[in-house]
Amino acid sequence: MLTHVVRTRLQAAPAASVLPARLGRAAFSSTARVRSKASAQGALPPYGPVGVTRALEASSSARAAPTIFEHEFSLKDRVALVTGANRGIGLEMALALTEAGARTVYCVDLPKERGEEFRKVEAYVGKMEGKGRLEYVSADVTDQETMWKLGEKIGSAEGRMDVCVAAAGILKGDMSCLDYPAERFKEVLAVNVNGVLYTAQAAGRQMAKFDNGGSIILIGSISGSGANQGHPWVSYNTSKSAVLQMARSMACELGPQRIRVNTISPGYINTTMTAQFLEKRPELLEKWCSNNPMGRIGRPDELRGATVWLASDASTFCTGSE
Repeated sequence: MLTHVVRTRLQAAPAASVLPARLGRAAFSSTARVRSKASAQGALPPYGPVGVTRALEASSSARAAPTIFEHEFSLKDRVALVTGANRGIGLEMALALTEAGARTVYCVDLPKERGEEFRKVEAYVGKMEGKGRLEYVSADVTDQETMWKLGEKIGSAEGRMDVCVAAAGILKGDMSCLDYPAERFKEVLAVNVNGVLYTAQAAGRQMAKFDNGGSIILIGSISGSGANQGHPWVSYNTSKSAVLQMARSMACELGPQRIRVNTISPGYINTTMTAQFLEKRPELLEKWCSNNPMGRIGRPDELRGATVWLASDASTFCTGSE
């Protein structure tokens, strides 16, 4: 489902009667049209026009070179903040951003020390010639002050902030909605809703500070658009619905600052957390597979393309979308 949010504000041109002569009116009209068109379409990226426009403007003697991966999909020299990145989907996305050219990806998670998966991926990135690095940071996403300070620290160290992926989340279900305890409900919303907002704020404040635009990607879920029949997940489903609306609201507010906010809603993905859940209820695997047109559950790596697309200039006209 794509729900592009596009808002165009057209201001009425001054009445022709206020212009002294026909030539003046014509000159004003021409200039206004050019300015209006440029404003409506947005500024070109630093590397200039691409695609058909680039081809039409190229001189006959100029060497032609593809730009789609060199520029549009490239994250060269950009800085990213990814939460929930010690393992699972968060780690997968952090690696994808690094492979796409990001110079530093700050990987935030609750454990004080890097996990085994992270250490191996970190070493793998270290062997990639000309690629950036993963930087592990232990922090609690439910602490707004901590997250804001972390964003400021990254901004001061890097001089920019370009990409944010809020992937930290928890699932505490398997209890009837009629008996669901208040403290557990608060705990899930604290991580899955408040933590997502604080993460987006931490990165977005730096994007606004450096005035270079940016892309904020909030990780939602299919559970945010439809309930999971047979699974008593009232807190998780509620939290993911909130994330989808949060993204739409933030997209409308931050669009004028060229800060885009979108969501990715994965289906059932074979992460470590999913595997641990299926160990307790192995019969669910067949059910989940049968509910998917492809007859299987997904792999974390199958989210890499969507992540890089949303993070890069390849999606600069996409915001407020799931």
